[in-house]
Amino acid sequence: MKGAILEILLVSAEGIDYTNIIGKQTCHVIVECGTQMCRSKTSSGNQDKIYWNEKFTFELLPSELQTLSHLKLKIVDEEYFTHGEFVGETLIFLKGIIVEGKYKGLIELNPAPFNVVLEDDTYKGQITIGLKFIPNAVLQMKRKEDVEEENDLGKSICKTIISFWQMHWWRIFFSCKNRNSKNKDKFN
Repeated sequence: MKGAILEILLVSAEGIDYTNIIGKQTCHVIVECGTQMCRSKTSSGNQDKIYWNEKFTFELLPSELQTLSHLKLKIVDEEYFTHGEFVGETLIFLKGIIVEGKYKGLIELNPAPFNVVLEDDTYKGQITIGLKFIPNAVLQMKRKEDVEEENDLGKSICKTIISFWQMHWWRIFFSCKNRNSKNKDKFN
């Protein structure tokens, strides 16, 4: 199936708020691209700069390209006794990248810093990411419908085997029972 591929290279972040009182700053990033979502690994680094160096690939159908407007990167500080604390987020608008990528056949943006927006709509720190957009790519992904169809096929094969197995054993059971009753009649 033809579609497009959007690759995101999550490199690092620096100058973001440090919320841990004790220990190293450990953050992860939740990357949202349309309806798809990925979580990065936990960062490594020091108080000044944290690193991920992780690549994400999103496969997009032509219908998704029509509605896709932005890429959202949400930075979450990992705490020991909570689910994590919101640090900030970055929105990258993709319409221009998609249009130019379709026109040129491929567009690749080297890693560049983007501002991190805090809860109070102020900027603090930067996150460095790179982008690559490949239009007219052959998609390898399995959609929910494809997986359900494969599961139905697998279930039907299993049901057939189980029903055959059950039927086979019942036939042996009844044939043995009939033989035993015939043997009893002979002895009586």
